[in-house]
Parts: sequence; structure tokens; C-alpha cells
Amino acid sequence: MGELSKLPNIGKTVEAQLIQVGIETPEALRQAGAKAAWLKIQEIDPSACIHRLLALEGAIEGVKKIELSDAVKADLKAFYQEHKL
Repeated sequence: MGELSKLPNIGKTVEAQLIQVGIETPEALRQAGAKAAWLKIQEIDPSACIHRLLALEGAIEGVKKIELSDAVKADLKAFYQEHKL
């Protein structure tokens, strides 16, 4: 496992998906943002769910997804509803 899996919420499967879509470092993930990263993952894995989106944001913020603020969770849930396949 590489650098990405050292972030909260990122296991080997999500790390592999991020690398597959061209996001290979924590800095690249921060630059892309959770929403853009999730959309890229959704292109290769249509089963990508809200939990993956929340996990990506948590990884960027350095917290477990359950620790995200209610406002952030609400924003991401609205985004997910607009973009889910």
C-alpha cells in the first residue's frame, strides 16, 4: 500500500481506484477534491456510493468520515443525489 492508504478512510481498494484514475498522492487528492475524485471513480466503478464520497472528503480533511460536519455531509449528499448513476 502507498501514501494514499495512510489517509483516514482510504483502504487498498479505494487507493487502487484513485491510482487508476490518475490520483496517485495525497496532494493530488487534495487538489482534485472529493467530488471530482469521486466522479472519476464512478466512471470506472458505477457502484461507487455515498460512503466512498464521504470517505474521500474525510481523507482530505484528515478525519474519519463520521467526523465530517453536518454541513459538509449535507452538501456531499446533495451532490451524490445529483450525480449517482
